[in-house]
Amino acid sequence: MVSVLTPYYKEDVLYSEEELNHENEDGITILFYLQTIYRDEWKNFEERITGCAPKDRAELTRHWVSYRAQTLARTVRGMMYYRRALELQYLLEFAGENAIINGLPSMELSNEDRSLSERAQALADLKFTYVVSCQIYGAQKKSSDGRDRSCYNNILNLMLKYPSLRVAYIDEREETVNGKQQKVYYSVLVKGGDKLDEEIYRIKLPGPPTEIGEGKPENQNHAIIFTRGEALQTIDMNQDNYFEEAFKMRNVLEEFITPRRGPRKPTILGLREHIFTGSVSSLAWFMSNQETSFVTIGQRILANPLRVRFHYGHPDIFDRIFHITRGGISKASKIINLSEDIFSGYNSTLRGGYITHHEYIQVGKGRDVGMNQISLFEAKVANGNGEQTLSRDVYRLGRRFDFYRMLSFYFTTVGFYFSSMITVLIVYVFLYGRLYMVMSGVEMEILTNATIRQSNALEEALATQSVFQLGLLLVLPMVMEIGLEKGFRTALGDFIIMQLQLASVFFTFQLGTKAHYYGKTILHGGSKYRATGRGFVVFHAKFADNYRLYSRSHFVKGIELLMLLIIYEVYGESYRSSNLYLFITFSMWFLVASWLFAPFVFNPSGFDWQKTVDDWTDWKRWMGNRGGIGIPPEKSWESWWDGEQEHLKYTNLRGRIMEIILACRFFVYQYGIVYHLDISHRIKSLLVYGLSWVVMISALLVLKMVSMGRRKFGTDFQLTFRILKALLFLGFLSVLTVLFVVCNLTIADLFASILAFIPTGWALLLIGQACRGLFKGIGLWDSIKELGRAYEYIMGLLIFSPSAILSWFPFVNEFQTRLLFNQAFSRGLQISMILQGRKDKDDAAAKKDKPPPPAK
Repeated sequence: MVSVLTPYYKEDVLYSEEELNHENEDGITILFYLQTIYRDEWKNFEERITGCAPKDRAELTRHWVSYRAQTLARTVRGMMYYRRALELQYLLEFAGENAIINGLPSMELSNEDRSLSERAQALADLKFTYVVSCQIYGAQKKSSDGRDRSCYNNILNLMLKYPSLRVAYIDEREETVNGKQQKVYYSVLVKGGDKLDEEIYRIKLPGPPTEIGEGKPENQNHAIIFTRGEALQTIDMNQDNYFEEAFKMRNVLEEFITPRRGPRKPTILGLREHIFTGSVSSLAWFMSNQETSFVTIGQRILANPLRVRFHYGHPDIFDRIFHITRGGISKASKIINLSEDIFSGYNSTLRGGYITHHEYIQVGKGRDVGMNQISLFEAKVANGNGEQTLSRDVYRLGRRFDFYRMLSFYFTTVGFYFSSMITVLIVYVFLYGRLYMVMSGVEMEILTNATIRQSNALEEALATQSVFQLGLLLVLPMVMEIGLEKGFRTALGDFIIMQLQLASVFFTFQLGTKAHYYGKTILHGGSKYRATGRGFVVFHAKFADNYRLYSRSHFVKGIELLMLLIIYEVYGESYRSSNLYLFITFSMWFLVASWLFAPFVFNPSGFDWQKTVDDWTDWKRWMGNRGGIGIPPEKSWESWWDGEQEHLKYTNLRGRIMEIILACRFFVYQYGIVYHLDISHRIKSLLVYGLSWVVMISALLVLKMVSMGRRKFGTDFQLTFRILKALLFLGFLSVLTVLFVVCNLTIADLFASILAFIPTGWALLLIGQACRGLFKGIGLWDSIKELGRAYEYIMGLLIFSPSAILSWFPFVNEFQTRLLFNQAFSRGLQISMILQGRKDKDDAAAKKDKPPPPAK
């Protein structure tokens, strides 16, 4: 007997007609998108529905689209293939040969009063049950919101369509306990009745589950009591099943009775997945290939010979009796068990379980298909791995494994993310070391001194490894998997096509995502669940959205590395006689370019001129809006800025000290550059560094005066404010003139000063954020906020400018469209634009031919 459990929250159940025909800003609908992607299937579908009534045609179209998206309806339909397969297997085994030849539906048993098909349905009900744990189903039932009611009606229709489907939810009620009104929580199981749902069981809970643990694991835990049998398969909302694969379930369940692939019966049996979202876009293809290699060759090796496979949210089958007596299939502590799936694998191994993996059966799986969706997913997984690194489970496993199994466990779980973080940190260490060498004169001495000038073996070694440090080695498992399944010629061709579609840019960008969120969790803790969304990416992400998502994880770090590379190039150019440094830093330039511009390269219509103009207007509006209580981050920069510092509010003293220490690295720029200015006349005294701080503090005071003047005089005394700004500007020109004439200041010094003082200001900003309470107490927090706003404007302008320039050239947008989407969708997009233009012309012609209104 097997049960299937699916947690559901607020995802799409079934698309409505409005959602199918809703046009995005490009005039593209979901229906048109799928018609283009699945052209042949749509043509066959149209033939099947010929002659249907308009109402039935619309309903069938809704189902056709929903079954090709990542919806609950698709998942339920796929899981119900298990029941159909059971019925058919029963019929084939118990019906006679003549009955099979003549047709099963017409065959009835001669000595019983029930048909064979009825007995098959009864057996299927005994052997199979499917529970969808929809924790807010009761709230949706009572809600007056249109979307909630639509979700409730769609789930109810699924229960009416599939009588064996059960829905579990959490019911919240007000009851009188000991003379006091208080909230009471129940776990309720319902099924489809004649026209409405019917309650089967109701179990009182000790409290609200979502306040005890994370949402998804608690959604599973409260409903596991309603499952039956010895085996329990966990299915996520974005999965599917295939009828031919459902017939293999009986063979899979035999593994729990008679082990064939291991020393004992498995407690978790892993299955491979078929990723069905690979044809949506180039990013979806990258993720599909990556995920396919992970769920096949990766899982195969993890299970045997490494023996360190756990549970990764796949369609694994659990020994239900084993796990329900050992804490369930999900750990649900707040924050710690963010990646609840792998903790169930840890729990199973720690309690003496055996986990294996088989590939003769597979289940469909949908992955994220857009850049922002993928990044949110990677951030969630990186946060979860950070919490795993700090957890007791990983410590206990490491202590109990033998040496070789411990190494396998490390490198296939938290070690992968730790290595990613170390890879990025090494780039920082290397560039800051080079910055010190070029500023202190050590590198010049090494390259110009005759006694050590020939010692360039290290540089040659660094140049060699840098050429191969573009992340190409990470795709070897992907190439191997494609080669094993489709042939190595196909694998080589796919690898070349992926590189032409900038796969290296994408994977290098995701390296930054892993390193940032993993390191942030290690340093401060406080990971959180991030909803990624499962929709089709046929929309353009605004610049403000990309800026909010990637500012701290990629843009700030990319600009920092860019400044390091520029300073290293400028101040070391005069004495270099070899070009080996270009090969040494080539991979770092590539990393900087990927971190700064990948979100715009992989953004649909990212180089369309009109959208670029709209994005800039939207970003300026977002930057200028005031924040406050109740204003979401997507509406105001101030609200977003406060949210980005939320981890500093709850971190401990160690985290704050580490933030201050890390911020001090930005003082190195100023300390090194000021001694190379022409105005310093090569004086090495500390007085030069002290005078640079005088200049820095004076600039900050001027900015403070302008900020205070804007608040006090900007509205009612505009003339006074303008006079103040004019006086400050004249004073600045006067000081600059004296420096040029008397102190031999040069234009090169001005640009060098920018490279020196901008990092110093950013360091002061980071230290101010880490010491927020102190700066609020002395009344300087508003100044810190205005300094932060100024830096955001500068960063936004620097990052936005290349995209704006490229948007001037129409062929760039055309090239990007063909890069992002497959050939069929590119053709469809062209047709859509042509039809839209023809529609506009037809409307204009109709207006032209229309007789003018009569004169009054």
